[in-house]
Amino acid sequence: MSSEGLHAPREVLSQETRLLHNAITSLIEELEAADWYRQRADDTEDDTLREILLHNMREEMEHASMVLEWIRRHNSDFAGHLQTYLFTDGPITGIERAVEAGQSAGGGPSSNRGSMVTIGSLKETR
Repeated sequence: MSSEGLHAPREVLSQETRLLHNAITSLIEELEAADWYRQRADDTEDDTLREILLHNMREEMEHASMVLEWIRRHNSDFAGHLQTYLFTDGPITGIERAVEAGQSAGGGPSSNRGSMVTIGSLKETR
């Protein structure tokens, strides 16, 4: 699995890269744990065990959310994408199309994306 280790020698990686790797790996593990608990809760016939497993699932979701917030605070690329997509109501792919067209999700100029170049903006138009 790609989350099991570094893909480059540790000594060539910046501290920022190593810390982000640790956070991403932890986020993956927390999401996997939430998934496992949910599957086990669905699979059990015992109501008390189901309650415990769902409680544990929610704890893992809390942990994942905390790690995601750390990532947002420490990586501006992630922060920009999270700001664009999280807590929105419109179609997710519609938001992406608006961003690629240089607009915000609300249809105006994109203020939170700066001058970031996306693949969409590099495509030839005919």
